[in-house]
Amino acid sequence: MHQGGCFCGAVRYVVTAAPFNSTLCHCTMCRRAAGAPCVAWFSVPVGGIRYTAGAPAVYRSSPGIIRRFCGTCGTPLTFENERYPAELDITTASLDDPDALPPGDHTHMESHLRWLQLADMLPRYVRTRTEGKRELP
Repeated sequence: MHQGGCFCGAVRYVVTAAPFNSTLCHCTMCRRAAGAPCVAWFSVPVGGIRYTAGAPAVYRSSPGIIRRFCGTCGTPLTFENERYPAELDITTASLDDPDALPPGDHTHMESHLRWLQLADMLPRYVRTRTEGKRELP
């Protein structure tokens, strides 16, 4: 069972479903929302998370997109996209043990920051997994 929460501890959660699609997202929106060069996510079926302390704040970052975060410390927690209504993405780094769910690929490489050197051999996708792979640099 995977557990996690925000930096200050105001919001805690338990993952109640099997994770899938663990990735490092390089899209501009994730980078700006997290203030980081990329964001590690994993997916669960909608309803695959149970909050055990507090409740996240909600931000509709663009049409059809909902991001949840701690309203106290700002830690990004989840991402929902109406194009994928059966999925919920959770920030891997908000897990108590993020090493338990390492990324399996890189997505949205078209937005990859060129100064971030990637030394792994994970698959790299220009946008999403269904839109094709990009060759290793």
